Amino acid sequence: MIRWLRAVDASPSRVQLGLSLAAMTALISGISIFVNAQATQEVGPPAVFTTLKNGVAALLLIGIATAARAPAPPARSLPGLLAIGVIGGSVPFILFFTGLAEATAPGAAVIHKTLFVWVAVLAVVFLKERLGALQIGALAVLLMSTFLIQPPSGVSWGGGETLIAVATGFWAVEVIIAKRVLADVASPVAAASRMSIGLVLLVAYLAFTGQLPAVFTLGAGQWAWVLGTGVLLTGYVATWYAALQRAPASAVAAVLTLGLPITAALQLLANGQVPAPTAVVGYGAGVLAVLALAWVALVRRRALATTA
Repeated sequence: MIRWLRAVDASPSRVQLGLSLAAMTALISGISIFVNAQATQEVGPPAVFTTLKNGVAALLLIGIATAARAPAPPARSLPGLLAIGVIGGSVPFILFFTGLAEATAPGAAVIHKTLFVWVAVLAVVFLKERLGALQIGALAVLLMSTFLIQPPSGVSWGGGETLIAVATGFWAVEVIIAKRVLADVASPVAAASRMSIGLVLLVAYLAFTGQLPAVFTLGAGQWAWVLGTGVLLTGYVATWYAALQRAPASAVAAVLTLGLPITAALQLLANGQVPAPTAVVGYGAGVLAVLALAWVALVRRRALATTA
């Protein structure tokens, strides 16, 4: 049985499916960023909006896990599920949106877009993922592309930037813990746990800060935004965790950056907002870097499958 599980884990088709799911996550992310920018203005306080859309996602993900008849997680996985609920589904959201209110826009964008770097570093240390020269070079190009898309000019450092950096670190740690948990737990169960545990803490935060009554003042139009963004968040978390279960964490996090050109394309179509020439170069370089990382992951997994 153990040998069979290892063979499945080393299957190139499994990794290919994981990378395809990560591409779906990037597509949903690109759309979500565009939609959330408008939804935040329509719904009101960021913490209230985040809690409500996370609540919609939690309910839908619980329904998906139930419909899929996913097996119950083993007892040894419960601490890990609790950890991803706290570290991924609640605390960083509070830190990020609190910091966003204080930070400069360029600073927030640059800090958050480095998530894939920290995931790659942690994956090497804790998951024993190997990064060859080509992968390191591709990651460097990907990092350079993010700076071309969002130049660091105008970036300053203060309390808001610190909170966003800590939130980004939390999300990077979540990826590593989730990767461990997903070795024993079905991805629908892990995704539902992440959002439902996080929801409890977010509601507690609203109550503690006196923002909970604002939930009951929303109109029909605002609830429509909450439901729409909640559905997008459901798709994001479901495909993200399914991808992590099948492909290397460093590759999955890198593929997620493909959401950036998708958001830019939507902004062009909706508002006529044409990206700067340097940003276009950044988008192209980023896509090539992601393709290189995905290719290396598939080649390496084919080699493992052949050896097995």
